[in-house]
Amino acid sequence: QVQLVESGGGLVQAGGSLRLSCAASGRTFSRHAMGWFRQAPGKEREFVAAISWSGESTVYADSVKGRFTISRDNSMNAVFLQMNSLKPEDTALYYCAIHREEWSTGSRVLRAYDYWGQGTQVTVSS
Repeated sequence: QVQLVESGGGLVQAGGSLRLSCAASGRTFSRHAMGWFRQAPGKEREFVAAISWSGESTVYADSVKGRFTISRDNSMNAVFLQMNSLKPEDTALYYCAIHREEWSTGSRVLRAYDYWGQGTQVTVSS
């Protein structure tokens, strides 16, 4: 059974940093792109960042570009999201996801991902 478990969320002041981790089990996902999405209360789930299967290509939402960095460790079957210069508008439940296709480069589209974690809460106070 495929399982994704996010961790690293918490409460932080504006300007602070957090590092999210996502550990995958049940399968090896080294051939798949992985992504991070977030959902704030009353809003739709939105794309944050994605990384290709090899880790050589990344893509970011404009709202986080220059502040967030996505990375992966295929030996650990894990993906990470380093979040710096956090803002109150970054407050949301953060999800990691596995792209449905092998050898994928990453996508901003939710339906391109077929496995999702339960999320980790990030709260940024002003």
